[in-house]
Amino acid sequence: MNGVIKRYRFMAVAAGIMSLLLWFVELPVVYLLDNPDLEAKVKWIPFVHGYIYAFYVLAAIHFTARARFTIKRMILFILAGTLPIASFIAERRVMRQFPLS
Repeated sequence: MNGVIKRYRFMAVAAGIMSLLLWFVELPVVYLLDNPDLEAKVKWIPFVHGYIYAFYVLAAIHFTARARFTIKRMILFILAGTLPIASFIAERRVMRQFPLS
């Protein structure tokens, strides 16, 4: 179970960082600023976020299935990757409930 938890933790942090970049860097640059050079520099963020989120979903499903959580809790873990701070909160709760030995 330690490997599953470590994988989930890594993906939760990565998804959280990419969500923060998407919400607070890429979206404001594209929709609030009129700077094509800057837009070109942050164009990679949504693509990387999409791939990382897909792997986060797989890690969350794997972890919740191994922990024998309910479907409702599994869906909440998956949705935690959609909000910038929620994946960090979910990861902290996992570490409180399943400390690594």
